[in-house]
Amino acid sequence: MHAADLEARIKAVDASVVEWRRDFHRNPELSNRETRTAKIVADHLQKLGLPVETGIAKTGVVALLDTGKPGPTIALRADMDALPVVERTDVPFKSVAKSSYRGEAVGVMHACGHDSHIAVLMGAAEALVRMKADLKGRILFVFQPAEEGAPPGEAGGASVMLKEGLFARYKPEAAFSWHAWSGLRTGEIGYRSGPFFADSNAWSATITGRQTHGSAPWKGIDPIVVTAQIINSMQTIVSRQTDITDNPAVLTVGIIEGGVRYNIIPDKVGLEGTLRTFTPEQKRKIVASATQLFAKTAEASGATATFELDPYYNPVTVNDPELTARMLPSLRRVAGAGNVKEIPLVTGSEDFAYFAREVPSFYFAVGVTPADRDPVTAPANHSPLFYLDERALPLATRAFTAVAVDYLMK
Repeated sequence: MHAADLEARIKAVDASVVEWRRDFHRNPELSNRETRTAKIVADHLQKLGLPVETGIAKTGVVALLDTGKPGPTIALRADMDALPVVERTDVPFKSVAKSSYRGEAVGVMHACGHDSHIAVLMGAAEALVRMKADLKGRILFVFQPAEEGAPPGEAGGASVMLKEGLFARYKPEAAFSWHAWSGLRTGEIGYRSGPFFADSNAWSATITGRQTHGSAPWKGIDPIVVTAQIINSMQTIVSRQTDITDNPAVLTVGIIEGGVRYNIIPDKVGLEGTLRTFTPEQKRKIVASATQLFAKTAEASGATATFELDPYYNPVTVNDPELTARMLPSLRRVAGAGNVKEIPLVTGSEDFAYFAREVPSFYFAVGVTPADRDPVTAPANHSPLFYLDERALPLATRAFTAVAVDYLMK
């Protein structure tokens, strides 16, 4: 395919990508609740003349572009869900959406850039359909729900799409995805061969003491004090007990719940948090250390404590080294060689990792922080101040389209 023809077909969708992204940003939906988003996606794919499946893993949408010519099948994936975050940016399409999460009223915001992922894949799908006569093989467009994790008590995301037979039906031999990234400037693309994003596992703990009046703490066992001791001591698990010279690790508390009245020492305190690791052995050692620390610290005060991992987790996202090397020229062509950079391991996680465990995959990051801002201090993904420079969208569309075309045509 002539480069000028390819560029013309992608350029024709640039304005639509921006428009779609703004609409999704203004109307975000939480994990497993992406009904409006999914309908817009499905309607667009049907207008392109593609066969469409809906309702996969609750709200997922997939469509297949079959060129009718022999060749490989690949998957291009975008995630659709937003976060329970109250937006604090000043963009004219700012989200004021409300919903409920864990039984509480919350704001909803595309604070991680998934709105751009959806829009870019919609644009790439349109451009690739227009290129159909010049392509070979098949392209599976995957619009995935619940990347941020299903609500408590529900299942969702990439693992459920696989359990429902998505890859078994379409049999892609490679998969691709990308992420809007605040840690890079607009115009830059980041990648890493091999392990890229961390294994992410939620954990929970219960510290049990004995309830008593707040005026007479000696008559009970205070689980709040024990919890404070545990939280302080657990910092040493990574800083003093874990070898992080090869791989980073993170053990974080995100939720503390205990007590109902100012003058009552409660029976129990609950903790929830996240564990990020890069190897099974590293994970095993940290879990063993945490389990012992929680139990023994509580025992020293006459309390008890448990530490448990959630059975659902995101594995390490691994870029296939051979596929990564094969696709780097595509990224360098669209961004410029000097703008394609190897970046460090990321302790964030991605449930694209489930797809990457099934087939060789390549996942890359596209910078969305304006050139006049420092990516180090720019609000990060998941921040209520997360800002996505829309000038990054054309590059994302071209990069996503380039890896697909180049893989199919080589």
